[in-house]
Amino acid sequence: MSYLMFLFMQGLLLGLIVVASNPSPYFAALGLVVVSGMGCGLMMLCGGSFLSLILFLIYLGGMLVVFAYSSALASEPHPETWGSPRVVINSLVYFVGVVGGAGYMLSGWSGGVGVGINQAAELSVLRGDLAGVALMYSCGGWVLIIGAWVLLLTLFVVLEVVRGASRGALRAV
Repeated sequence: MSYLMFLFMQGLLLGLIVVASNPSPYFAALGLVVVSGMGCGLMMLCGGSFLSLILFLIYLGGMLVVFAYSSALASEPHPETWGSPRVVINSLVYFVGVVGGAGYMLSGWSGGVGVGINQAAELSVLRGDLAGVALMYSCGGWVLIIGAWVLLLTLFVVLEVVRGASRGALRAV
């Protein structure tokens, strides 16, 4: 179990490095899929299987639509790929920063991976992730409304940032 959690953590970090180091939205979309899958796998191993499934579906359904729009608007004639020197140098800098930060943070750490959400109570009737979903819809409805507005604002900000000075593929319209 700890090997699988370690594998998911490594995949999450490598996916984040791919997203952060690649300036082209074409190739960063694959990194987002990897980050989403690995993050939901980590959440599933900690006991939140229902929330990880919902997060995976919402994340891939929502954020990849934003990447489709930004890819359509940012039609570069020669996008930078993973093998270009700028992307490789950025990836190496991020990787060294992650390894250095992990070495600094883990120097005195001697703990395990933690307790899952369903392992905290011995004879619990409710699952922790399902109770959290019910609580989110009952008491946290205003958080959902704010989250929807933030996602809408993010969509418009991403489209405006990607548009830049030229209109990209929609220049003729």
